[in-house]
Amino acid sequence: MKKIGFLSFGHWGKHPAYKTQSASDTLLQSIDLAVAAEEIGLDGAYFRVHHFAAQLGSPFPLLAAIGAKTKKIEIGTGVIDMRYENPMYMVEDAGAADLISKGRLQLGISRGSPEQVIEGWRYFGYEPAEGEDDAAMARRKALEFLDLLKGVGFAQPNPSPMFPNPPGLLRLEPHSEGLRDRIWWGAASNATAIWAAENGMNLQSSTLKFDENGKPFHIQQAEQIRLYKEAWKKAGHKREPRVSVSRSIFALVNQQDHFYFGRDANQKDQIGFIENDKRAIFGRGYAAEPDQLIKELANDEAIQEADTLLLTVPNTLGVDYNVHVLSAILEHVAPGLGWR
Repeated sequence: MKKIGFLSFGHWGKHPAYKTQSASDTLLQSIDLAVAAEEIGLDGAYFRVHHFAAQLGSPFPLLAAIGAKTKKIEIGTGVIDMRYENPMYMVEDAGAADLISKGRLQLGISRGSPEQVIEGWRYFGYEPAEGEDDAAMARRKALEFLDLLKGVGFAQPNPSPMFPNPPGLLRLEPHSEGLRDRIWWGAASNATAIWAAENGMNLQSSTLKFDENGKPFHIQQAEQIRLYKEAWKKAGHKREPRVSVSRSIFALVNQQDHFYFGRDANQKDQIGFIENDKRAIFGRGYAAEPDQLIKELANDEAIQEADTLLLTVPNTLGVDYNVHVLSAILEHVAPGLGWR
């Protein structure tokens, strides 16, 4: 068995083929897709977060809205860029969204991906401390966020407050018990995967990572996951960790599928540079008829190592088609691989 969710990049634009012509379209359709995904038996609804782009950028209103309209599907991000975040404000937003969803939030956080603007986090009022770079700043903020989620009081109460205070130091509210264990770190390297394990976070591994040894992507990613699990065990955490990987997977079951994805050229790993000095390997996509997909996916070592698979969806094609894409995986592919 494997948990299966979708991951939406939340694009919109004035393209004639897009069902998402505006931010409003994308937000409302994201809610509708999550509701429909729960109805067909999917386990998770996850969303990317990008700033200064025609994509989803403020996750907590969306997550709270989905939480209010669903009952059991996991709701998450993949990932929130911590360079842009105020950890204290984020704890309040996350706590509220988690309580609305009754404990279904699964927050992926990270250092973030290459940006639309130069050092965009500076426009949000943040800059690295002396001796830090932006990646170190993101990790520092992540650790502060994790610490605050514990719900331990730290603020000195006013002796003459507007409303009576409980005894002792005060914490941020609302506090959601258990959310600390549902934070994931998006790791692009082996080292940050190990760091995530040491700090008690679940692991999100995407369709790209730094190319650290020249091996095929799925093998490098599987090695990363094994290193993470070893570090988790060594750290002595009491609970079992969770690991997710994301993939572009399309089962070609009708003429429309063949039209959209039947000539997909992304059938091999790609090498590129996500930053000037960082060589990355990008994992292949999968598009084939169900029997062939089952054979190909059975050889993906990283999927085997993960307990959760996030399917990237073409959100611009609309809710109905994306429900079809997800249903095709659940009905025609997942049973053949033992995921259902």
